[in-house]
Amino acid sequence: MDIKVVNINKSFNGQKVLDNISMTFKSGNITCIMGASGIGKTTLAYIMMGLLKADSGNIIGLQGKKIAAVFQEDRLIEHWDAVKNIMLVCRRDFTKDYIHKNLKELGLSDYENKPVSSLSGGMRRRVAIARALLSDYDVLIMDEPFKGLDFELKKQVIDYVVKMTKGKTVIIITHDKDEVDLLHAGLITMESKKAEAGGDRD
Repeated sequence: MDIKVVNINKSFNGQKVLDNISMTFKSGNITCIMGASGIGKTTLAYIMMGLLKADSGNIIGLQGKKIAAVFQEDRLIEHWDAVKNIMLVCRRDFTKDYIHKNLKELGLSDYENKPVSSLSGGMRRRVAIARALLSDYDVLIMDEPFKGLDFELKKQVIDYVVKMTKGKTVIIITHDKDEVDLLHAGLITMESKKAEAGGDRD
């Protein structure tokens, strides 16, 4: 079932952030959201995740769905290692060996038995991505997940995301058109006063 955002409005302290926003995310596809900073992309994602309440409007198609997320912040448990962070939320049938295999696919090495607080920013980002993708979810929402990764590493991580989310509904906020192309994703551009949907996934 497609996810439909219908006439969503949200203001903070009298300042309107989302003004009658409507858009559709196709089921089983990757869709990217682009738009200027401050246009309300993260606010919309938070409303879809149930972390914020819209002032008015509806979201159809998320009822009963399990949502996984990659936030702009990594939100890891700092004194735990990468595997323990992932095992907290991953499917119960996933073994430590399978988690290690996935971390290797993301180009992660030299992470074992180290608290994530000691890892570089790019390594922490990839741990957060693995944690979300190995959880049990129906819809995945990612807010600038590839920020700070160099191009080759970004391509490696995007290839992993595409492979792991095949058939899933994925919504990714990005400022980078190259990421949209690498993901073979549909694109929705948020503009002031409106959002325009642009094309299906290739």
